Parts: sequence; C-alpha cells; structure tokens
Amino acid sequence: MFAKDLIKKMVLETDRLILRELTLNDVDDLLKVLGDREAMKFYPQPFDRPMTQAWIERNIDRYKQNGFGLWATILKESNKLIGDCGLVVQQVNGVEEVEIGYHIRRDLWGRGLATEAAQACRDWGFDRLGGDRLISLIHPGNIASRRVAEKVGMSLIEEIEWKHKSTCIYAVEREVR
Repeated sequence: MFAKDLIKKMVLETDRLILRELTLNDVDDLLKVLGDREAMKFYPQPFDRPMTQAWIERNIDRYKQNGFGLWATILKESNKLIGDCGLVVQQVNGVEEVEIGYHIRRDLWGRGLATEAAQACRDWGFDRLGGDRLISLIHPGNIASRRVAEKVGMSLIEEIEWKHKSTCIYAVEREVR
C-alpha cells in the first residue's frame, strides 16, 4: 500500500500505532494473527485464508453501514500490520451495544500494544459516537484480553451465555466532564 493510501484510510494514530481501514490487500498479514492457533484458542477455530478474507469484507461493510469497524493495526516502527482493533456493533441481551475488539500478533504480546490501540478506540468511540458506554465481550479464560479491558478502564459487569458460549461482559462508562 502506498503512503498516500495509508494516510487516506487512517482513522487513528497513537505513539506506536496507526489504525486504518482494512483492505483486501491485508488478508495475508491479518491471517498471521487470526490463523494462529494460540492467538485464536478462544474462538471455535483459527481462521484460514477464506475466513480472514470474509472477516475483512465484513469490516469493510461495517465502515459503510456504521462508519466504523475493526481497523488494521499498523506498528509504526516496521510499518507492518500486526492485528486489528476497533469498534463493532453487537446485540447483547436484546440491546445494541458497541464493543471494543482487538487481536494482536502473538510475537508482540506483552508490549502494551493491544491496550494502546483499545484506549484510542475507546476515546474515539466516546468522542465520535456519543454513547455513554462501550463494552468488550471476552471468553472467561482469556486472562490477557481481560487485563487489556481492565487497563482501558473497563470493569466486569456480568458473565452471560452469548452466542452459545460463556462470555464476560466488560464495560466502561463515559467520564462526565
């Protein structure tokens, strides 16, 4: 992707990351994240190439429908896609909620990159969407993901059965200024 295309599709920037819209050119790089058995152990299965392409296509549709979705997470120091992070509309207990979701390449875990991206998405969500609450839906056994949620100010609200599996709902409320 050319630099002008990267800037054109850029949504957010942090100290170490650029978040931009996913494109079909990202399939191979995102597959390194979503196809990793360990990184995806809380999903029904790791993704293959067609599943990754469909994931990107769903997010491209979300950009058109909602103005947001999961975005490509680019590490500035290498200019490489290292995962995705963003906001997704979810139906939870009959209510439409906006979820912060994130996936980071496993060899980069423990560096605070998911937290940095999720914080930027939290702030963007409150600033741009006007809602009072954002959530994250996390498998109870995914301790690392739960810690990211806590680091961005979320608290465990409840554990429910969601999409036929036990799921923790973490939430953060808009700060009153």
